[in-house]
Amino acid sequence: MAQGCLKCLKYTMCAANFLCFMCGVAVLGSGVYMLVNFKVAALTPTLASFNFANMLLISGIVITCVSFLGFLGALKENRCLLLTFFLLLFFLMLVELTVACLLLVYEGEIGKLVTKDLNEGLKKAKGQMGNSSSTDDVMMSEWDLLQENLDCCGINNVTDWEDTVPKSCCLSTCSTPKPPYKKKGCLTTLKNFFEENFLTTGISVIVLCIVEVLGMCFAMTLFCHISRSGLGYKL
Repeated sequence: MAQGCLKCLKYTMCAANFLCFMCGVAVLGSGVYMLVNFKVAALTPTLASFNFANMLLISGIVITCVSFLGFLGALKENRCLLLTFFLLLFFLMLVELTVACLLLVYEGEIGKLVTKDLNEGLKKAKGQMGNSSSTDDVMMSEWDLLQENLDCCGINNVTDWEDTVPKSCCLSTCSTPKPPYKKKGCLTTLKNFFEENFLTTGISVIVLCIVEVLGMCFAMTLFCHISRSGLGYKL
């Protein structure tokens, strides 16, 4: 009876980790595809490395590596791999809960940092619009991507650009003498975006933590059964 339960637990864990591995491969592939074929706007112009494509890449790598360890550890009944899988899940859960708590506690400070970052990025972009260096082009390109993707203009509104309004602020074309500009500022749009997705993000973190706890329970149960059976170093 115990052996039957152990086999059931083993193959359930293998199947679950295989599904997670395939999901991780899909996420990783999506990140690579977006990075190669699309220009993706960063969260803020001077934080260009924190764009959606890079986040998908990091998430895909983490999911594939952790799920592969769990799958191989359960399939081979290897205590070392199972313990590593357990510790990685525990560490990831701690990181997720810590980040969630920090976002809740320091919400105001984070908002100030984002505002400061936008102001600095806008100041650099305005002062460098007439220049032709590659650094200037990257800064302006990030602002253009942000304004096009979020359908916004400037930090608060179009007046932030003063006399150097970029084409990405125009609603249609900038060929007319006084073209219509986007009314919403990027700061307000970012705040609304995070507020609208706050509940979804919270539920996703809770569900992810539950899945991780289940994975840790499965791994530790299998680890204990293998230890008692004397197969801890089976390859």
